[in-house]
Amino acid sequence: MNTTGRTALATTLAVLLLAGVGCSTKAGTSDGKAAADGVKTGPGVTDDTIALGALTDLSGPYATLGKSIVQAQQMWADETNAGGGICGRKIKIVVRDHGYDVQKAVAAYTEISPNVLALPQVIGSPVVAALLDDIERDRLLTFPQAWAASLLGKDAVQVLGTTYDLDMVRAVDFLTRTQGVKKGDRIGHVYFEGDYGGNALEGSTWAAGKAGLTIVGQKIKATDTDLSAQVTALRKAGVKAILISAGPGQTASLVGVAAASGLKVPVVTSAPGYAPQLLKTPAAPALLAMLHIVTAAPPVSSDLPAVTKMVAAYQKKYPGELVDAGTLSGYNAAELMGLDLKAACAAKDLSREGLVKAHRAQKSVDNGLGTPEDFSDASRPAGTAVYVTKPDAKATGGTVLVEDARTLPAEQEYLDSRKQ
Repeated sequence: MNTTGRTALATTLAVLLLAGVGCSTKAGTSDGKAAADGVKTGPGVTDDTIALGALTDLSGPYATLGKSIVQAQQMWADETNAGGGICGRKIKIVVRDHGYDVQKAVAAYTEISPNVLALPQVIGSPVVAALLDDIERDRLLTFPQAWAASLLGKDAVQVLGTTYDLDMVRAVDFLTRTQGVKKGDRIGHVYFEGDYGGNALEGSTWAAGKAGLTIVGQKIKATDTDLSAQVTALRKAGVKAILISAGPGQTASLVGVAAASGLKVPVVTSAPGYAPQLLKTPAAPALLAMLHIVTAAPPVSSDLPAVTKMVAAYQKKYPGELVDAGTLSGYNAAELMGLDLKAACAAKDLSREGLVKAHRAQKSVDNGLGTPEDFSDASRPAGTAVYVTKPDAKATGGTVLVEDARTLPAEQEYLDSRKQ
């Protein structure tokens, strides 16, 4: 690919890039007395309403993802309300767009946090990192759309599914079992600076060491749009495969440039590194030929009954809208939050403390939208099973299943090693 072609590709993909830096804010919390029905309440709960918050991206680099998550969670709220609500109360979702700008997210948190019970959606590792201490202090149960291991250990913050490091342990296993990578080989790892990339690199480095492989790391910034230099370095290093922990735009640039330069090796990314919109870019042929995705969620093209039901409902409610991984992720998070709300209601405690307590009491939750999750230990990921998928332009959501979810002995060994 010539310089003009690479520049055009980078420009086409720029809207899909990840960005943001962090800071902190404050919000108050005070639980009230029991309501008329005897249920203890607090911020965000009245006699007839439960307000939940969403700090999302509807105007920045992940606007498509944010839109899918918001619509899926609103669909869940509408379905729940049509069935009578939860604890005799209707669900209201308060949405604020931060455009993947941390300062805007901080302002939005300050605005809505006094008036919501929980946050079933916060998009972005840098955003969550900036709000982490305040969320924990305010006891505001939060489900991030971010999966860094640095978010573990906070009682009020729940990383759903696996963390980035576990995904990379699974990726290395996939490469050695199915893609011809063997002991003594070098594999590249292109990764964002910060929690996302750093956590992913921890997993790949550990797994590579166990498999007798060498990681050739290439750290990039979220603003990097043309990965030609990284591809050149990896080609000189003689890598036999590449891992990438970045945004969809960087994944497409990497794979497109690698294919054009003759470095046609397997490439594996995690869920944030792929979006079905990439299959409408010049990088599509290379992505279809070279890329796999490791993810804690099944593809939306899955035949799991709960997934097919959700997809059908979404297509009916939002005709013509793309059904993607964000749709499933958002709906799953909302459903899990709903289970927590029902448990808190049964305990007669819809205060923030009561909701966090109800959440942490759940040790094996399976809503049919993926694999069972254990919320009882805040220090460990809720799940360890990882699917392998690949791009498919004809499939709903743009991916199809390659390997079903599985938990590797190596993943358990890795998690144990992190405690040491």
